[in-house]
Amino acid sequence: MSSKQIDQPLPSPEAAQPPPARHFVIVTGMSGAGKSNAAKCLEDLGYFCVDNLPPSLIPKFAELTLSSRNLNRVALVLDIRGEEMFGNVLGQLRSLEHEQIPYRVVFLDASDEMLVRRYSETRRKHPLDRGRIIDSILAERAELKPIRDAADVIIDTTTLTLAALKEKLGHATEGTARADVLTVSVVSFGYKYGVPLDADLVFDVRFLPNPNYVDELRLLTGAHPAVIAFLEADEEVSAFKNQLFGFLDYLVPRFMREGKAHLTIGIGCTGGRHRSVYIANELAAHLRTKRVRAFVEFRDAQR
Repeated sequence: MSSKQIDQPLPSPEAAQPPPARHFVIVTGMSGAGKSNAAKCLEDLGYFCVDNLPPSLIPKFAELTLSSRNLNRVALVLDIRGEEMFGNVLGQLRSLEHEQIPYRVVFLDASDEMLVRRYSETRRKHPLDRGRIIDSILAERAELKPIRDAADVIIDTTTLTLAALKEKLGHATEGTARADVLTVSVVSFGYKYGVPLDADLVFDVRFLPNPNYVDELRLLTGAHPAVIAFLEADEEVSAFKNQLFGFLDYLVPRFMREGKAHLTIGIGCTGGRHRSVYIANELAAHLRTKRVRAFVEFRDAQR
């Protein structure tokens, strides 16, 4: 062995490790949709959270935090307090893109009825204060539409528990460090309770045979073996699954190529208890065979 080889310093373990993945998440959305709870959830998930930073400071803040080796997961929570400051958010996001700073925008939403109820229960004043609460909500929805349209992930908190919100945020932010990571949430729902606000794609399965009209199946869900057997005995169910799976096999790689971090697929039947639950489970299982990270939520199965 030569002296040159002997004298050459060995790389330190720290230097030999790849740089840590960076996660920079911007959380915004409707007032009353749960941004404060989202911040707590993200802190539990290991994020360093800052609330209500002026949008003009976003690029500098991102630059400082992402240059720190100790701040690998950072979340910035923005709301419409101070309308004039909020108006420049999209411009500051374009600055992040210009500086090639990776980020994801998570937008929290809820139904107007739920937002009115939350404000009525807490007796809080809406930040826009247009008189009636519903008028303030509608005004805010109009003002936030551009950033909602630009969001990478939309989360409907209308019926979410805190634990479910934390789980959804965990899924939604998994892809922030890599542009080629896509997580898919498959949500079963009942049309009688409304379409999920955060759905990117919605499929109506009300044309399939309905177990609700079979007495021994009515109180079960689409995850029960008896309901599964009932549905799979119908050739139309199999034909529909083949068409649906083929369509999504075509779409999902293209969403990934676009750089989409999270995709929410709604599967709806009348009550959200039987057909939508079955198809949602089947779809998620199929996506996993394609090595797609897929999660299932049964929004209305227990109603």
